[in-house]
Amino acid sequence: MAEHKAAHITEIPSPVEPEPGSYEWKPIRHHFDVRSFGVNLNIGPAAGDWVIEEHSEIEASGTRHEELFFVSAGHATFEVGGEQVDAPAGTFVFVPDPAVRRSARALEPGTTVLAIGGEPGVAYTVSGWEKKYFTG
Repeated sequence: MAEHKAAHITEIPSPVEPEPGSYEWKPIRHHFDVRSFGVNLNIGPAAGDWVIEEHSEIEASGTRHEELFFVSAGHATFEVGGEQVDAPAGTFVFVPDPAVRRSARALEPGTTVLAIGGEPGVAYTVSGWEKKYFTG
């Protein structure tokens, strides 16, 4: 196995077409075969599009992940536990409580958010929603 892997965002295929008002999903974990944590990249094509859908990490996911989000391009507004968080490019948003509902919308076209998650003290397993698209 190679000692490293590298890819530009444009080289990572999206397994599904985004629905209107939603984001383009780049499955980073799957692309690089990351096995110790979940990591995805979401790109909102237009202002107002979702870049993180509203969710908690105890409902449909069946996980108890804490999540770290990084806005790498554009500008987003997060809603975390009912509070608004302004997040221009370069902003990190950490949500340690898996029960807290969180979401984000793009304020600018091309807003790009990296999402990293895992459950503290537990070996990573692929989330149920991701298994719909990939195995392993």
